[in-house]
Amino acid sequence: MKAKLVEAIDLAPGIRHLSFETGGEPLDFAPGQFVSLKESLNGSEYTRAYSLASAPDSNRFDLCLNLVPGGAFSAYLFTLKPGAEVELMPPLGFFTLRHPDRDAVMIATGTGIAPFRSMLHAHLRNIKAHVTLLFGTRYEESVLYGNEFQEFERQHPNFQFWPTLTRPTENWKDRTGRVQSHLDEALAGRTDLDVYLCGLKEMVDDVRGVLKAKGYDRKQIIYEKYD
Repeated sequence: MKAKLVEAIDLAPGIRHLSFETGGEPLDFAPGQFVSLKESLNGSEYTRAYSLASAPDSNRFDLCLNLVPGGAFSAYLFTLKPGAEVELMPPLGFFTLRHPDRDAVMIATGTGIAPFRSMLHAHLRNIKAHVTLLFGTRYEESVLYGNEFQEFERQHPNFQFWPTLTRPTENWKDRTGRVQSHLDEALAGRTDLDVYLCGLKEMVDDVRGVLKAKGYDRKQIIYEKYD
């Protein structure tokens, strides 16, 4: 299947939001899944997986990706202009909302926010469960989709968005430090939540260890690592 780039927006330094369409073919996926893009560059074939960052919407979908230092494929994607086409593999993955009726904490770092954006756009208006999204990044300019999530807070009393910065300026008035330092606040002493984790291996492994020590069953900890 071919996908055509419709729009490219810089979200932060080295991070870009890409919107594609698949012509007349609908893209059927579960929010939280990923697609793989495939291309031949300089005689070598590359295939890279990216979490879908949008809710299912017929033939349209969004991705959010890093410009990887030394990464040939991400550098290629960053050169694409609207109208360019890429080869698209079918959606895959099991990082999806397991129990929509169960309160949840979602924890992301960097572009690990992408599958949560997909889940929230698809499910938040239809669920009564309480969801806290804890997002960690270095700088305020890298709080990806921050305005969207703040608008979700205003529209949905059952949703909270907690960005936290490891390198805040003196003007930053919200949470600071790594996401791990705010885990107890998000859990509020409960062990009956589902916890979803997406981001770099260090964060995912650290939080999983803390949750297991608190008595969480492995089935309550749903995760996807980005390295």
